[in-house]
Amino acid sequence: MDKIMALDIGTKRVGVALSDYLHVVANGHSYVNRIPENDAIAVIKKIALENNVKKIVVGVPYNMDGTKGTQADDCINFSKNFSEYEIIQEDERLTSDLAEENLRNRKINFRKDKGLVDIESACIILEQYLSKIK
Repeated sequence: MDKIMALDIGTKRVGVALSDYLHVVANGHSYVNRIPENDAIAVIKKIALENNVKKIVVGVPYNMDGTKGTQADDCINFSKNFSEYEIIQEDERLTSDLAEENLRNRKINFRKDKGLVDIESACIILEQYLSKIK
């Protein structure tokens, strides 16, 4: 059995979420500092290996009009480092806003640790994908 990983790729951090083995539930895992980038890639690959990941869902922040901007291109280029996995691109417009709202509703203070928003965003990206494959 395998799990599905989701990545919320930012310029400073990468949020990581993992599915359960049934591909029903998304769970926040961690965040990885993106700099130095080679270290971030190695940590993400280690998490994938330890959790028997076969597929990685990458959040791509399209513009509101559906076009790709520089951040979307950055996410796509970063995901090329994981070519040994099946890569799925998932539209992640407004996930950071929703992630912050979710954390506020659970009374989690994310102001001092923005990585919590990245983890929650990765969960949202994964939940969106899992709902599509049901």
